Amino acid sequence: MSALSHIRVLDLSRVLAGPWAGQILGDLGAEVIKVERPVTGDDTRHWGPPFLKDAHGENTAEAAYYLSANRNKQSLTLDFTQPEGQRIVRELVAQSDVLLENFKVGGLAAHGLDYASLKAINPRLIYCSITGFGQDGPYATRAGYDFMIQGLGGLMSLTGRAEGEAGAGPLKVGVALTDILTGLYATVGVLAALAHRERTGEGQHIDTALLDVQVACLGNQALNYLTTGVAPRRMGNAHPNIVPYQDFPTADGDIILTVGNDGQFRKFCEVAGHPEWAADPRFASNKARVAHRAELIPLIRQATVFRTTAEWLAALERAGVPCGPVNGLAQVFADPQVRHRGLKVDMPHPLAGSVPQVASPLRLSASPVAYRNPPPLLGEHSEALLQRLLGLSAQQIEALRYAGVI
Repeated sequence: MSALSHIRVLDLSRVLAGPWAGQILGDLGAEVIKVERPVTGDDTRHWGPPFLKDAHGENTAEAAYYLSANRNKQSLTLDFTQPEGQRIVRELVAQSDVLLENFKVGGLAAHGLDYASLKAINPRLIYCSITGFGQDGPYATRAGYDFMIQGLGGLMSLTGRAEGEAGAGPLKVGVALTDILTGLYATVGVLAALAHRERTGEGQHIDTALLDVQVACLGNQALNYLTTGVAPRRMGNAHPNIVPYQDFPTADGDIILTVGNDGQFRKFCEVAGHPEWAADPRFASNKARVAHRAELIPLIRQATVFRTTAEWLAALERAGVPCGPVNGLAQVFADPQVRHRGLKVDMPHPLAGSVPQVASPLRLSASPVAYRNPPPLLGEHSEALLQRLLGLSAQQIEALRYAGVI
């Protein structure tokens, strides 16, 4: 049995952070009802190309972006700006455990769908709000987007080549990482609230903000600043606290060295043919290597260019020195470890025959993740959900469709 098979989630969110949380909960077994606008649906349905292709190689209407965050859900189209749509949401809330939403602060209150209103219907409801800046504070009413938050929240001040190098300047991460991390934190909050409800019977409101998450995820770099008052600087692929811990050129590409302690550094020096580096007082300890980074890194670069990436990987792995290649995505999904772990899965799809998915990284021995439903077509389950959960007849559903409510 799946861990959350007893939980129903009403997912009013769109784009990435909220849908990512909904997908995780769905992977863990929850019944997730994705509520979308009629006709247009989730914004990301249109964020292409690329689009999923059918058996004839023609584009379907399903954008790859949308497909990345919406499996294990059912799609219900519903216009809750209309009174009848609001009534349907309230009836679904009465039968749900969790509601996810990422509207602007106060956006759902205008429709009577804010936490206070819905708590009166279902006191056990866990209502998770995801916004750019949280429910209060001077920025609360602003819209928040991942790219903006990466800049505002400090991540881009740490990401990119060092000043003075070619191509220097701030860079965002190549995926919408703040959105994804916010989805993860929202999921953690929901699971914590479910555990609290088991003991108390009470639901609660979860206030999750992209900016809060981004600042929290500055990790060691935040503490580097808070303990010294000195702001970390962009260092390209180098590490502020560990040396050598970056990429180095090889005869045919690049290799990443992640030397985490002095013992590993001694082993690397032996493989590199320079055991004297480990005995040099400038390099013998990590503290010394950090202080003498500018002297050590050029020496390593001069040594690594004389072997291929494959030769370095083989030699360093035999010696127990952590290292790895810089893979493109084709290499990632062809990697034997990735293939062994089954990180690419294919699910049946009504338009394309099958749709590729990236597997959940969660491995639970007693309640494993199940890939039950592919990302749904827009409104694919509207009729079935309204019949099963609300007992509406075919005539009532047709009337709602005619009125543009669903």
